[in-house]
Amino acid sequence: MNNQALIMIPIILYLILMLYIAYRVNKIKQNSENFAEEYYIGNRSMGGFVLAMTIIATYIGASSFIGGPGVAYKLGLGWVLLACIQIPTAFFTLGILGKKMSIISRKVNAVTIFDILKKRYDNDAVTIISSIMLLIFFVGAIVAQFVGGARLFEAVTGLSYIYGLIVFSIVVIIYTTIGGFRAVTLTDAIQAVVMFAATFILFFIILKKGNGMENIMFKIKDINPDMLRPDSGGNIAKPFIMSFWVLVGIGILGLPATSVRCMAFKDSKAMHRAMVIGTSLVGILVLGMHLVGVMGKAIEPNLDVADKIIPILALNHLHPILAGVFIGGPLAAIMSTVDSLLIMASSTIIKDLYINYFDKRTSEEKMKKISVYTSFFIGILVFILSLKQLSLIVWINLFSLAGQEIIFFCPLILGLYWKKANAMGAIASMVLGITTYLYIEIFKISIFGLHNVIPSLTVSLVAFIVGSFLGKKPNDEIIETFFEY
Repeated sequence: MNNQALIMIPIILYLILMLYIAYRVNKIKQNSENFAEEYYIGNRSMGGFVLAMTIIATYIGASSFIGGPGVAYKLGLGWVLLACIQIPTAFFTLGILGKKMSIISRKVNAVTIFDILKKRYDNDAVTIISSIMLLIFFVGAIVAQFVGGARLFEAVTGLSYIYGLIVFSIVVIIYTTIGGFRAVTLTDAIQAVVMFAATFILFFIILKKGNGMENIMFKIKDINPDMLRPDSGGNIAKPFIMSFWVLVGIGILGLPATSVRCMAFKDSKAMHRAMVIGTSLVGILVLGMHLVGVMGKAIEPNLDVADKIIPILALNHLHPILAGVFIGGPLAAIMSTVDSLLIMASSTIIKDLYINYFDKRTSEEKMKKISVYTSFFIGILVFILSLKQLSLIVWINLFSLAGQEIIFFCPLILGLYWKKANAMGAIASMVLGITTYLYIEIFKISIFGLHNVIPSLTVSLVAFIVGSFLGKKPNDEIIETFFEY
């Protein structure tokens, strides 16, 4: 049996397992008394381990496993330091949002982020504007993941990009569409374990191939000493470093795909356990994979396409079976991000737009059908948009990430913790924030060297505060629901 076939064996088994989980979960979904709660948040039944793993797997995608190490391969240890800002992801999300969102979502029977926004602001425009904006940025994020998955298949199998895109798309669309949120979280937990194992395997193999970290660093110094400097010899500007503390640090509180997890765990014990497990494992994954990207410079110094460093290291330096297991790591990272985004996009279209504004008396059976069809067709749309290969996955992903943060950070955080927050503030925040962001991006305007998320979020915050002081005060029922418990 040739190496290519040996590599594919664990990958095929892994994909079959994902589909089997979806098949089993589908039976639970069909028997559920509340389809929306089961399909979109898994009946609020997640334990600590699964909660931690699904947050990790949702947040860490093609950017962290392929694009991020690719940038680290070019820029060096400075990018590793930037990537480590992501480590408190689970801690921030659950520590700040977890308890309050869990309590409120149960009080108002919310199953999506938009249910909470609708109840908090009592304004249809807030829901409609945020839903449409979210879908636009979601498409960009999912396309980046689809491209990453297809490129991974291409590098591993030697088959064409299109073939890889078809295989990847079929599996992820089927198990997300059939299984819903519960299948997504269970497969996310498995995928996080695979990512963890893959990181360990490749890190120690490359460490051994390079004869230890000291020798590897000396080789990198000979190739380009700037790679060992915190600012990469000026290639990573200090204002950009500061910006990253917002973009992949505190700003992640505005990401709907991770925030919705705060509505789905079963009790506070699960939340606290997830905070510890999630923070620890994100640290290992992020630090490990980005260090591997830097170390790859000493092992494979002449790559033209930096995004391929991780699969190339695996193919060239691992036993074929181990390489197949390892490739499951980035594949898991990509699939786990895609499935979460797909299910959230489906919930936005069906639960937050269609049912709320077009068919409020939708039957349970009809909701089942249109939810499944919507997840499927979103997947097909993204597949079509991914047919053209895109480069620089990490930057596409960061663009979509920033857009989501600008839309939701102020309405969600201030809505939960500031009594004066109102609909006028939320609308002004979203519209002016995103307008600023797109204007700066389109016209390539640099403001003190900062990432564009900083001035955009600043405008969003100021607009929210001013709008809230000018707008109508929230009624007593809203205040009681959100601030008296």
